[in-house]
Amino acid sequence: MHLHIPSQFLQSRIVSQPLYRRPRCSHMAAIAPIGPQLSQPPLSHPPPSKLTTVKALSESSGLSSIPSIYTFPKQPNHEPVSDTKEPIPTIDFSLLISSNPDERSKTIRELGKACGDWGFFMVTNHGVPERMMKAMIEVCREFFELTEEEKGECEGKHVLDPIRYGTSFNPSVDKILYWRDYLKIFQHPAFHSPSNPPSFREIALEYSKRTRGVMKEIVRGISESLGLEDKYIEKASNLENCLQIMIANLYPSCPQPELAMGLPAHSDHGLLTLLIQNDTVGLQVLHKDKWVNIHPIPNSFLANIGDHIEILSNRKYKSVLHRAVVNDRDARISIALAHGPAMDAAVSPAPMLLEDGQNPLAYRAMKYKEYVELQQSNKLDGKSCLEHIRNRGI
Repeated sequence: MHLHIPSQFLQSRIVSQPLYRRPRCSHMAAIAPIGPQLSQPPLSHPPPSKLTTVKALSESSGLSSIPSIYTFPKQPNHEPVSDTKEPIPTIDFSLLISSNPDERSKTIRELGKACGDWGFFMVTNHGVPERMMKAMIEVCREFFELTEEEKGECEGKHVLDPIRYGTSFNPSVDKILYWRDYLKIFQHPAFHSPSNPPSFREIALEYSKRTRGVMKEIVRGISESLGLEDKYIEKASNLENCLQIMIANLYPSCPQPELAMGLPAHSDHGLLTLLIQNDTVGLQVLHKDKWVNIHPIPNSFLANIGDHIEILSNRKYKSVLHRAVVNDRDARISIALAHGPAMDAAVSPAPMLLEDGQNPLAYRAMKYKEYVELQQSNKLDGKSCLEHIRNRGI
């Protein structure tokens, strides 16, 4: 597939433009929102006065305590963490695409159980070369090592700019900042890349293409596990034109990790996120009402279903809260590829799963572009975006 790369992203300086209008949310009055009210996003977010990146802060001389703006009063890292021996499910991708019908059927059943029980699972034998995964982590590390001036060329102003570098989650609404710097890049349907490091474009182009292929097969398996036609989700979400976003996260070492958060509890928008990371542990998943530390298997993807699988499945499969914690020893780098429907797709529960009114419609349809903008423009707060479109009484 030919991926068009706009010429402005091949120049030495990247210029971000607000590409989309803000969503029209007046129809939300028909649904009783549950949980916190979300504000309509402005057309763009002018960045606040220049914020120090967490990387620069963590490397400042003599830093022994964190500024109060990063301090969470409830000390979230002190919440109980489960020592469960229950392993996170593992899906052998080679069996999911096997020509042996028995092997494939068994793997689809395992995939459905993983989506229903955990919402997270490891993906092994996926066919993406280990050297490519390591190269992606390394080139993202190189990006974060650039000067602040060089990285600042990628600073976006609108939450849907195709390249956006920043810190925390959304400093214009975050009352307490998160111990995290990030780079977000749209990879599909149009491919974008920062100009530095020079090797970023070539590595990211191939990596995102290979990962997108893995995602499509998993989504087909999820569709079948729900009792739907294998390409139902693919067609309903116009997956050929899916929005694929690369989110590179840097969580530097922190002198007071018990007071800070890398990212708070949240679910992901979209269908499926595939994540890789360096050797530093920091992701926690809420499983059976307890936080569980996730220890990834080498050369594997950590996959999790997003809000739009919950919508499509009419809550049979639910997106799961997860968070990033930090430590006082090592920096953690994670690279998530989030895959959602096409921007103009309005996803709703599959009619076949409503069972003649036995399972009432849980969510109303909302254009994916509007959903993403709503989530990215507000404070990151659990599953508040999903609750915003949830049907009353469900």
